[in-house]
Amino acid sequence: MVNAPAQIQDDNALSPAQTLWDMASDDMASVDALILERMQSPVGLIPNLGQHLVGAGGKRLRPLLTVAASRMLGYDGTGHHKLAAAVEFIHSATLLHDDVVDESALRRGKKPANLIWGNSASILVGDFLFARAFNLMVETGSMEALGILSNASSVIAEGEVQQLAALRNVSMTEADYMSVIKAKTAALFAAATEVAPVLAERPAAEREALREYGLKLGLAFQLVDDALDYGGFESALGKSVGDDFREGKMTLPVIRAVAVADADETAFWRRVIVDHDQTPVDLETAVSYLRKAGALESTMDLAKVFSKDAADALDIFPKSAWRDTLQNLAGFVVARIS
Repeated sequence: MVNAPAQIQDDNALSPAQTLWDMASDDMASVDALILERMQSPVGLIPNLGQHLVGAGGKRLRPLLTVAASRMLGYDGTGHHKLAAAVEFIHSATLLHDDVVDESALRRGKKPANLIWGNSASILVGDFLFARAFNLMVETGSMEALGILSNASSVIAEGEVQQLAALRNVSMTEADYMSVIKAKTAALFAAATEVAPVLAERPAAEREALREYGLKLGLAFQLVDDALDYGGFESALGKSVGDDFREGKMTLPVIRAVAVADADETAFWRRVIVDHDQTPVDLETAVSYLRKAGALESTMDLAKVFSKDAADALDIFPKSAWRDTLQNLAGFVVARIS
């Protein structure tokens, strides 16, 4: 039996995340064993760097969703272990690449790999993890599952490029931002849940319902992270508070604050975002402007809408402990900011 990752253990012991982890603990032990096995390489830097990130734990939420969705559908094989491990490898690979682009000082509560081994090593090991993910997908023998996860990998990359192109652009629209987070975050959540009914050979309606659940859960998850970045705790985020601000990212709270800013506030946002001229007190000022605009609250309100949509998408499935906990998890994602 494997222990739940620290960030889930730190939550309320009765939380849906912890409950789901407890229900899936045997499966997740197999997934973790597979991840550790497939991270091995005679090239010593690869397992060392990979273990630094993957071994740090994190929430393991995406592979947990693959496992839980499979069990909810009554799947009793072992193919979901390989797909769940592939999902985690895809996610970890994107994190390694993101840290090079974002220049963050913290990842999963630790110094990011690129600050230890360098940018080149992080990018190349990220590529290795992507390759391992595709190895695992092929081994399941499901071309449909391979198509879902490979397409998600492409969409994630497109979302990251979209975000990079929009960096320090105070004219970014809400529609553009929602397009970015749908690609860079929600796409993998959707793929992680959609592969379960494909593997279990379930009807198209169930596949669509689980895809909708994952997509809306991913959108809610990202919006909560956006809000947490301006007032949460590093333990909840797994990264430094204020990273988005320091990197000049236009997240939804900032977009909404800029939309109602007066002349002084507009000048402030242009200085700290466009010119990237920031002082130590600017984050505190930014938070005050976000609160004045009601931007953090409205971002959370939208996250709650997506959370409800996610839970409602599972109504087509028979009532069970798996379904109920997955539905409760959608509410828990937005509750973690309170």
